[in-house]
Amino acid sequence: MRLDKLLSNMGKGSRNEMRDALKFGQVKVNGCVVKSGKLKVDVVTDEVLFQGQKVTYQKHIYLMMNKPQGVISATEDHHHKTVIDLLQEDVNFYNVFPVGRLDMDTEGLLLLTDDGELAHNLLSPKKHVPKLYFAKIDAKVTDLDVQKFKEGITIDDGYQCKPAELHILSSNESESEIELVIYEGKFHQVKRMFEAVEKKVTFLKRMKMGTLKLDENLPKGAYRELTQEELEGLVSGKGE
Repeated sequence: MRLDKLLSNMGKGSRNEMRDALKFGQVKVNGCVVKSGKLKVDVVTDEVLFQGQKVTYQKHIYLMMNKPQGVISATEDHHHKTVIDLLQEDVNFYNVFPVGRLDMDTEGLLLLTDDGELAHNLLSPKKHVPKLYFAKIDAKVTDLDVQKFKEGITIDDGYQCKPAELHILSSNESESEIELVIYEGKFHQVKRMFEAVEKKVTFLKRMKMGTLKLDENLPKGAYRELTQEELEGLVSGKGE
């Protein structure tokens, strides 16, 4: 890869800024000052220093975010803050996007990446990637509801959802807490499934997507890079 492209791709600045940095001797390759951005470097074996700091090539980036309420899962919006607005410049130059979406008032696990292939595999209906949600419901959830979800709920537009796994954590006449595993991602799906059994979701949080679990130590609105183990789990699909 050209040296100036490597530096700009890794967020060190624009091509023009890298031209100036090179001109003033701020870049070294394998211990030698290099002043031409046209130099081809091996991103695996060559040691590149920018202002004394090692530059490590990373083709893609994978971020876990604990999405807060009030933020939309989009790359841009003229009316609302997006999850991209929560990112710092040190990762935003990767041009990441959210994998799937969480409604504005839904919080929890959201994966952001610039890896289109992985995103496609996670979102493809053919892959049946499970998604685990925790929810509060404004009514008593019963064993009959569990059976209906298992058989496949038909939502308001006539679509029959794939069988889902509904687990009751607590239930009384005024409120219930549940966990739900679904294998697809229709618009407002969890809310519409409960509306189909005449109940309303009052709180919704995604806890897991495929093998990836929300890091409960991650504050709302915060994010971190996936560990190698987490990434390998998503790529291989192990443990789903």
